[in-house]
Amino acid sequence: MQQVPLAQLVAVVAAFLSAALVAGLAVSRLLSSQAPERRRLKELSRPAPVAQDDDTGRPAAKGRTRRRVAQGGWLPKSVRDMSQTERRLATAGYHSPATARSFIVAQYALPVLLGLLGFAAFGGAGRNAWIAGGFLAIVGYLAPGLVIDRLIAKRRLQIRNGLPDVLDLLIVCLEAGNSLDQAVVKASDELALAYPALAEELRTLTTETRAGKPRLEAFRNLAQRTKVDDVRSLVAMLVQTDRFGTSVSQALRTLADGMRAKRRQAAEEAANKVGVKLVFPLVLCLFPAFFIVILGPAFLSIMKALGGVGR
Repeated sequence: MQQVPLAQLVAVVAAFLSAALVAGLAVSRLLSSQAPERRRLKELSRPAPVAQDDDTGRPAAKGRTRRRVAQGGWLPKSVRDMSQTERRLATAGYHSPATARSFIVAQYALPVLLGLLGFAAFGGAGRNAWIAGGFLAIVGYLAPGLVIDRLIAKRRLQIRNGLPDVLDLLIVCLEAGNSLDQAVVKASDELALAYPALAEELRTLTTETRAGKPRLEAFRNLAQRTKVDDVRSLVAMLVQTDRFGTSVSQALRTLADGMRAKRRQAAEEAANKVGVKLVFPLVLCLFPAFFIVILGPAFLSIMKALGGVGR
């Protein structure tokens, strides 16, 4: 075997180590920039200047705009004024009209591109080319919807898991003397790192109430945006307490206990399903290799014995 020169071996090793160090540094910088504590420090250190009028000292129109954006963002469209695509994207956490347009373009452009790619991959003629092009076109048409459905399910799960903690914070703030609107603002600030999706929805709720919408209508919009049963129960409870004048904190405590018990039952159900879900990978992946290792030598010995008897 021909021996590799030492200088060439050192150069290859040095190039490999350099590439590994650069890749590791890039991944480390990326992960550190997206860390929750780093994002929170950036938000706290970001200035929010407010322009002042020279005569009255009050915030100018540009300053009020900046302050509104810093406090809760722009007022989103009402759920009743949204199209079906916009409602679906809003449930996934995307409220911008540009996102809806991009989704529609992707939903119609991706099938064409993938269909042409599959058609060209088989030479552009023949039955296989048409089958591959049609299959990839169908995949391209369904892929954006499947991705959005996955994001919606993930966001609903995060909102459902974080709602009992939000209710606990609301109870503490209400019993400390704050109003319900102030309690919602405080809860959205405190849970921004643990449950960002729920904190974003609470900020949208705060923006709607500050813009002049009635509180109950803003909570109904929250339930329609998230489409989570627990949020609908919260809205129904707030409607009843506002109508009959009962204690909000006591009703929130009862609702929080029920939601926490439901979350614990869901966790126990998921844990009990693990054993059943492990059957398929064990049967399909582990058991064949296990049988080959255990029965392979015996099978070879039997074959040798039968071959010797045949001679």
